Amino acid sequence: MKLGIIGLGRMGANIARRLMDAGHECVVFDSNADTVATLGDDGAQTTASLDELVEALPTPRAIWLMLPAGDVTEQTVETLKGKLSSDDVLIDGGNANFKDDVRRAESLQEAGIHYIDVGVSGGVWGRERGYCLMIGGEQNVVDRLDPIFETLAPGVGDIDKTPRRETRDPRVEQGYMYCGPNGSGHFVKMVHNGIEYGMMQAFAEGFDILKSRNKEELPDNMRYDLELADIAELWRRGSVISSWLLDLTSIALAEDNDLEQYTGKVNDSGEGRWTIEAAIEEAVPANVLSAALFTRFRSRSDNTYGEKLLSAMRKQFGGHVETPPDASSK
Repeated sequence: MKLGIIGLGRMGANIARRLMDAGHECVVFDSNADTVATLGDDGAQTTASLDELVEALPTPRAIWLMLPAGDVTEQTVETLKGKLSSDDVLIDGGNANFKDDVRRAESLQEAGIHYIDVGVSGGVWGRERGYCLMIGGEQNVVDRLDPIFETLAPGVGDIDKTPRRETRDPRVEQGYMYCGPNGSGHFVKMVHNGIEYGMMQAFAEGFDILKSRNKEELPDNMRYDLELADIAELWRRGSVISSWLLDLTSIALAEDNDLEQYTGKVNDSGEGRWTIEAAIEEAVPANVLSAALFTRFRSRSDNTYGEKLLSAMRKQFGGHVETPPDASSK
């Protein structure tokens, strides 16, 4: 297929590369001309404006937005609304609020333009590993774009099949899923990220407890100077808590066991907040997810080793780089 991609940041560029690796054609645009040129060197058809990108695509067009949530995405959607034709498809793969998806889909529908929301998980590793995709919109339009989603998804791989799934959608085992109407894809991804906060917080607190076992205040015969990098690697091997997050934790600790390159100031990108807002709307208790979010708020003024590990995990899976600490703060 031939797909337009707008936004060539950490994930957008690799989405384009994964598609081109599989033989799809990508027409790309970004406000950063150097980024566009780099994708051109990798085989993409480059454009210098939204008008040029729209003109370069056959109808019905399909355009994938990979932009930050908020004003940038909002303005781009509105601009494209005036340039696209009936039956064209606009796909938002960024971390949009699902309520914005519903509103945008209704607005675009007035012009006969389809809107698909895609929650994308995979971070900076997605080109090699593939992306887990959570998709919302009109099912017939999603089906039309299936070759794109199938290419981006990880595939079955070597994960054991779950028993008694024979009558369910086989695409789920490939790593992508049609979730339902507009907004449902980003809603599922939003909750996914809320859970991610909780899992990361559990690892961070656990390793903080391990590290703190060598404090001088403890009895000498109950103090342990534990090798945290080795414990992380150990737990990857057959333990109940083995996971990709633990894999990334092991990488981070092997690189820097004391995490001296991190301050422990942990940001949040929005989805955790939105998940808690949804829980409030639904009157669903979310004790762990709420605590994980609030810990990120607190981390911005008082940092622990656990929060440094949170920062390290964010860098490993998403390429999120924090400001290095001053030498005097080490």
